[in-house]
Amino acid sequence: MPVTDITSDPEKLTMNIVADFAATPERVWHVFTDPRQLERFWGPPGWPATFTRFDFAPGGLAQYAMTGPRGETSRGRWEFLTIDEPRSFEVLDGFADEHGDLDDGMPAMRMVFAFEPTATGTRLNGVTYFHSIDDLEKAVGMGMVEGTRMAMGQLDVVLQDLRDYAAGKGTRLEVLDDQHVRITRLVEGPRDLVWRAHHEPELLKQWLLGPDGWRMTVCEVDAAPGGTYRYAWEPDEGTEGEPFGFDGETLVSDAPRRAVTTEHMTGTDYPATVNDLQLYEENGATLLTLIITYPDAATRDMVLATGMIDGMETSYQRLERQLVA
Repeated sequence: MPVTDITSDPEKLTMNIVADFAATPERVWHVFTDPRQLERFWGPPGWPATFTRFDFAPGGLAQYAMTGPRGETSRGRWEFLTIDEPRSFEVLDGFADEHGDLDDGMPAMRMVFAFEPTATGTRLNGVTYFHSIDDLEKAVGMGMVEGTRMAMGQLDVVLQDLRDYAAGKGTRLEVLDDQHVRITRLVEGPRDLVWRAHHEPELLKQWLLGPDGWRMTVCEVDAAPGGTYRYAWEPDEGTEGEPFGFDGETLVSDAPRRAVTTEHMTGTDYPATVNDLQLYEENGATLLTLIITYPDAATRDMVLATGMIDGMETSYQRLERQLVA
């Protein structure tokens, strides 16, 4: 995790963040000032940002929206105040309404991003200045500290070439907290095809099978928001195991970038999870990121103990062999 320190100072009405990156200042500058790179981490897991405007010049505006796992939207905007490439830039940051105007009912703040070279790469020193102690306390109460830490925790993959980041690592699991895990897998193939492979029944039946010796018997998908899906599997003759299945609802669909669904084990009273699938393509390879929200740590641990990650890796290997080879 790149964040090394986040502190607030009620006397100075500031919040300071220090983060270290194993990349050059020029590379770090680029990810903070290119909207396509910035939106890959500006927002905590489960709330990715989409920048619809980015006028990177003093007096220019940036506008963005973060979309939550159930389709909720939080909008923001920056007004660029000063730019000293590649050392620092300063913005007036605030919440925005549906028209992109500042929301007067929410605290606005001035933020300074400063980048300095270190022996191992680059250090970010970020300072946020608040107008009042009430604004500072409101921001902390809304989860700004933890949200910033989790958002910056996504930067390692953004700063690296995808193949360098994921080469030979297969399906990777990160436990984010008691309720959230992040699963990543690089798929050697274009994003459009990976998206189709997750939503078209004739393609799903070719790869989403888990361990060898199982077959998919039901595959019904309505990928539109509000639509439902149902999957079922059973073992081949001679393979041990009991038939099972999952069902759920599509909450968000932003093809070919993001799909959020619920997932419930059919025929059980187990609580459902929320599965947030995001796809990003670079040089013909697609990084698949799946953020799963569990109701509690006990459910999380129970599911992970089933060998889920091993089954996912077998399926992704099959996906690459059969669909994107």
